[in-house]
This record gives sequence, structure tokens and C-alpha cells, in this order.
Amino acid sequence: MGTFLFDKIIFGPVISRRLGVSLGINLLPVDAKVCSFDCIYCECGWTPGKYDKKVMLPTRDEVKLRLKEKLKEMVANHQLPDVITFAGNGEPTMHPEFSGIIDDTLELRSQFAPDARIAVLSNATMLHKEEIVRALCKVDDNIQKLDSAFEETIRLIDNPRGRFNLGKVVDQLQSFNGKVIIQTMFLRGSWKGVEFDNTTDWEVDAWLELVKKIAPSQVMIYTIARDTPAETLQKVALSDLERIAGKIRNEGIEVQVSE
Repeated sequence: MGTFLFDKIIFGPVISRRLGVSLGINLLPVDAKVCSFDCIYCECGWTPGKYDKKVMLPTRDEVKLRLKEKLKEMVANHQLPDVITFAGNGEPTMHPEFSGIIDDTLELRSQFAPDARIAVLSNATMLHKEEIVRALCKVDDNIQKLDSAFEETIRLIDNPRGRFNLGKVVDQLQSFNGKVIIQTMFLRGSWKGVEFDNTTDWEVDAWLELVKKIAPSQVMIYTIARDTPAETLQKVALSDLERIAGKIRNEGIEVQVSE
């Protein structure tokens, strides 16, 4: 399998399908995935059930130092990022110092790359924590995952670890009052003998009702572009994504499509 882990705290810049020239920040270990989901399509592979050794997260000071060094280098090379993106080997909002790291990043962005946006790619499982919500409200692109309107589909393709309640997650997403971007992975295939396809009208129409309730500033829809840990998944055609995008636009919601 061709899945991979990010081996640095600061990685890139890379060309993101959705965000442009993106400088990545990985708040998780550089040698292990740490996540509250175990998505069957994750480019970082499976989330371990247990670890052979203690996992080490980068400290707030270490993240700030590495980001400052990289931004100074990019300024010297006249190559500033379009966006500074929290992504990496799992769920960034699980880091215990996430809120403070966001404040540091805002400070460094203002100092070195004032035109860059700050984005967080999250699976929306930490929104019950007030300090996480406050931090997310400070960034430019608060991008939260919603892969289905049906909890059984989410449990199949996203495989939440621990407690998960879709209704509560939707309420939490709605509480951003529009300062949120919804991202959704569309795919089909099978897993553990169960066939699934979240591009059907039944799936999409129910999902769209939740999107309308959340009223995000934008929706990002995409499909598989890299190797996945499960080998029984199928990439969705651009025509299918455009069909779904049309339904979103008909509701007056901005949508970005990435094949």
C-alpha cells in the first residue's frame, strides 16, 4: 500500500487541490498516526489500536520555532504560501496545546506572510471543547468533515474511535453561524462485506439537508486521489461530483469541486 506519514512538523509547501500553495503543520507524531477517526480512505493509513511505544507530540514552543524558521526561509526565497494548513498525521485539534498554537500561528502569519490564510482540516470530533471552538473561530478556513447524513455510513467509512453522535456534531457545526467550511469525501466500494455509495440521491439529498441546516460559507467536495488503506474503494467520476455540486449551488451555497 502507498499510504504515508508526514515526517516533519512543518512540511511543504505543497500544491493543495483545494487550497493552493499550502505550508503544512503536523501537530501529531512524525512516526505514528493519532486520530479520533480510522477512515478507510485516509492517505496516512490505519489509526493504530495501540502503540508499541509512547507517542510524542511536538510542543507548542517547538511548533512555533519550526514555523518561524520556515516562514523566514520562504520570505528570503520570495515564495510565500497562499495558506498555512493544519493537517498531518491525524486530527490536529487533539493536540492539548492546539488553542495556543493557533495564537502563535496568527502572530507569525502577521509578521511574515500577512496575506496567507490559516486553515484547519478537522473531522469535527473535538467540537465539544469550548477552547477548540474558540480557536477555530480565529482561523480563516475552518474546514470540518461531514461525509454522510447517516451515522451507519459514517461508522463504515470514517470509523469513529470512541463516542460519536452525528446529531450533536451537526448542532456543533451549526453553532459556528456560517464561519465553517464543510468538506466531504465522495466514494463507493465495499468494506467488511458491506457495499456503500455516498453519491446516491438518497445519500446526497439527506446530506444536503444537513448542509443547509449548518449553513456553511462553502462546501468542498472531493474524491480519492491517492492510495488508500482499504483496497476495495472506487474513485468517483468528475461528472458525479459535478452532479452533486449542482444540487449544492441550487441551494445558493458556494461549492468547490476537486477530482
